[in-house]
This record gives sequence, structure tokens and C-alpha cells, in this order.
Amino acid sequence: MKSSVILLLCCMSLVAIGEAGPAWAAASKGATLAQNVCSACHGPDGNSLTPSFPKLAGQGQAYIIHSLEDFKSGHRSNPIMYSMAQTLTPAEMDSVARFFSKQKMSPGTANRKFVALGQRIFRGGLPKQGVPACMACHGPAGMGNEPAAYPRLAGQWASYLVAQLQDFAHGKRKSTNHGMMNYIAVRLTPAQMKAVASYLQGLH
Repeated sequence: MKSSVILLLCCMSLVAIGEAGPAWAAASKGATLAQNVCSACHGPDGNSLTPSFPKLAGQGQAYIIHSLEDFKSGHRSNPIMYSMAQTLTPAEMDSVARFFSKQKMSPGTANRKFVALGQRIFRGGLPKQGVPACMACHGPAGMGNEPAAYPRLAGQWASYLVAQLQDFAHGKRKSTNHGMMNYIAVRLTPAQMKAVASYLQGLH
């Protein structure tokens, strides 16, 4: 009887290891890719030190995958990211996205003089300009919407956010959500972009 119990426990352990194996391997591969391919620009844990490169730590997995697919297809233009994405298989994209989504984003700070306007735009929008509240898509805490692949904005570099808004406004970056971000960005003034971006950098 005792030997049967031991045998049963051993079999259960092997099954558990087998089930955990693929997940562990994917996580390990994601960490390796992050170190070897992404860390030079985005930092070892996804917290870039240079504002021109976005923080990936804590970003939604679905959004990272979607972005990599857009870079690879050329839908989103960036020569460096185009080259990087060409080397990644769908499974590798999934692994590296999973790795970064599990990391903790370093908090940022907002410029106090921009907080009031930035908060108003984020939480209530600018109805007279036809600008909806940012939190309607990106969440009340700016953490994004994983099922819809809407990105996390809270804690992101303000200058990076401004650059993306400018690209949307000028048509250099095409929004895949029926052009929603192009529609919104073109209605924001440079000062409003700066204010909401600063507010988001300090949101955590």
C-alpha cells in the first residue's frame, strides 16, 4: 500500500513538471531574448533609461505582441524595430512580451504645472474639441486594456508619449483602432499633448 502511494505521488509530480515545463521554458526564453535583443534600448527589465525608448516593463502582453507584429509587417514604421522584429517568430514574440509584462515599471513624476490640465484631459477629455477621456480606453489608472490590446500609459516617459501623439497627429503612425488615435491626436494642441503626457508619466 505504501509503495503504491509513493508511486502515485511520483506520477503526479511528473505530470506537474510536464505541465509547468512549457511555461517555464517560454519564460526562460523570453528573459534571454529580452537580455540579448531588447535590453540595449529598453533596459534589462524593460525600464529604459533614455526617454526616446519606451518602457516595456508592466506593459500589456497583447499590446507588445501587436506592436511587434506591426513593426515586422511595416505597418508601423521604425527602421530599428523593423530589423529586430524580423528575427522573431510568433512564439518568441509571445515569450518576450510575456517576460516584459511581468516586470515592474519604474514610477515617474509629473510636472506640477501640467497636472491640472493633464488630469482633466485624461479623466474628462475635451468635449468642445471632440477629444474623449483617455481613461475610457486606457483605464482609470492608465493601466491599459489587455483584451483590447490598448497600451498601459501610466508611468511611461512623457517625451515618448508626446512623440507618439505627434506621429498620430501627422499621420506618421496609423492607429489600428479605426484611426481613433489619429482622430484624437490631431485635435490636441502641443501644450495639451505635453500636459497629458506629463500627467501620465507621474500616474502610478
